[in-house]
Amino acid sequence: MDGSKIPNFFNRSWEEFKVGFNDTNGNYWLGNDLLSQLTVSGQYKLRFDLQSRSNTSIWYWAEYSTFRVLSEMDNYELNVAEYSGNTGFDALSLHNGSMFSTYDHDEYGCAAHWCGGFWYNNCFSCGVNVGRGFFLWVNLPGGELLQSSRMWLQCK
Repeated sequence: MDGSKIPNFFNRSWEEFKVGFNDTNGNYWLGNDLLSQLTVSGQYKLRFDLQSRSNTSIWYWAEYSTFRVLSEMDNYELNVAEYSGNTGFDALSLHNGSMFSTYDHDEYGCAAHWCGGFWYNNCFSCGVNVGRGFFLWVNLPGGELLQSSRMWLQCK
């Protein structure tokens, strides 16, 4: 998704992130309930594809061999580890152990401030769902701002 065209697409409620949503432009969130059900067994890894805003021909990737989302009872806590990639910095692992936040379910005010649901720790080091017209991944070699981002579940 190009965050500058639909700046607040991911500024959704807890319930919307719980069940998932999409649009006709290919923007999509699978749903936290389904993420939890799929990842609890540990059979999936997570991959990010990140397109640089400064040079749209440059793509970066980050992959996590350990990826689990706990149940709603645990606020969809993120368990992520075993990074590999070319991002230059493992930005997502800083969010390990964080609960999912949305503007209406937000202990620290990060989701409301950044206009997007995600796992926040001290607000963020990667904001692939933020609103305000941009996405970012801290310390990315081509610049922190992203043109687009994709999150993929892959079978191990």
